[in-house]
Amino acid sequence: MKFAQFGAIRRTLGHRDYGLYSAGNSVSLVGNWIQRVAVGWLAWELTGSGAWLGLLAMADLSPALILGPLGGAVADRGGRLRLIQIAQAVSMVTSLVLVALIMTELVTPELLFLLVLVSGAAQGFIQPARLSLIPRLVPREDISTAVAINAIIFNLARFIGPAIAGLLIVSVDVAAAFAVNSVSFLAFMLVLSHIRLREDALPGKKAADASLLADIGEGLAYTARHPGIGPLLLLSVCMSLGVRPYIELLPGFASAVFDKGADGLAALTSTIGAGAIVSGFWLAGRGGREGLGRLTLIAMGVLILSVIGFAATTNYAVALVLMGVSGLAMVVGGVGAQTLIQLSVQPEMRARVMSLYGLIFRGGPAAGALAMGAASEVVGLRWPLAVGGLATLVVWLAIWWRKREPISDLEGRGQTRESPSPRPAASLGAPERDDSTTHGDKT
Repeated sequence: MKFAQFGAIRRTLGHRDYGLYSAGNSVSLVGNWIQRVAVGWLAWELTGSGAWLGLLAMADLSPALILGPLGGAVADRGGRLRLIQIAQAVSMVTSLVLVALIMTELVTPELLFLLVLVSGAAQGFIQPARLSLIPRLVPREDISTAVAINAIIFNLARFIGPAIAGLLIVSVDVAAAFAVNSVSFLAFMLVLSHIRLREDALPGKKAADASLLADIGEGLAYTARHPGIGPLLLLSVCMSLGVRPYIELLPGFASAVFDKGADGLAALTSTIGAGAIVSGFWLAGRGGREGLGRLTLIAMGVLILSVIGFAATTNYAVALVLMGVSGLAMVVGGVGAQTLIQLSVQPEMRARVMSLYGLIFRGGPAAGALAMGAASEVVGLRWPLAVGGLATLVVWLAIWWRKREPISDLEGRGQTRESPSPRPAASLGAPERDDSTTHGDKT
């Protein structure tokens, strides 16, 4: 990437509120990864059971599948930053309770499960609010760069967080990791209290008699009939179920297929992360949205082919190369898809549509890994992943030939032009002011 291309990154981070959000989000994501490692370590110390590790992963993930659409409907009614602050406060309290339980030697697997479930519910509920926040922090022309910067931050955090967690656990104890995470929640809450949302991206006021259940159904209907978002999310579902689980299956591949230990697994994972970071910087520097629809579809196709190739090879060096390619393609496809949705969705529907995107992003890989893991007990690891990749390739080819133009058109589609309206304009009042945040008041 040329140095001149860093101008888009500097410009986007130069927006006061997005710069603040990125700083706070960076700290929060590092804290999240610290806690993930700490939870797994503590669970293993308490039980020595792989089943408990799976249960805790479910406790962290499953609330988002249930509460995500509800959180999207609530967020579209306003007060998104307040929702995020409340969720951060709940999660901070759970971390502090864990610190106290560990220090008093009262922690049990059951209490750990309960606290992880509470924190997972809080974070799952506000995930749509976080995903839909970017267009209210930057102007429309910088949305693509902002989403790419978020991907860079996420992938850097997945390296930095586990490293810090390991250092804390070894040099102090596991309670220190939870304590540091609680501080990260507090830091993000303070940052959020100083953010002011952009007035030109506020959603319309909801009809007074609309129920949350009706709002959820409205979001589903809007997404399904949208000529571009619908096919794009359909392909994302297939990618999440049939391709993306390769990351969850990497420990098995490292050991059973490539006959490598923890160092081999670390190399495979790091190669994916390195590719993801490189492509994140490239996308952020690219800035513009021209050609993004076609680029997103191509990247998804490359990811599918690289995963099929990974499932087919037994050569470790080839696998490393394919993992680097998959990391590159995964971020380009994921960032591109999210950007296209953010550019085209109507503001009053944004959080509900993004709740579906978040549900796919979090729930799909877990469900796919569960199915592939079960099948691997019978036919081994390679065949389930290969079949998943081939099935997804068929869907990708169908969408490439039949739906390519609607998806490509998303890059230039306005938020009102040609987008299906969820209800008559008369029911959408004047733009809503998010009184909890637009003046930077603390909540």
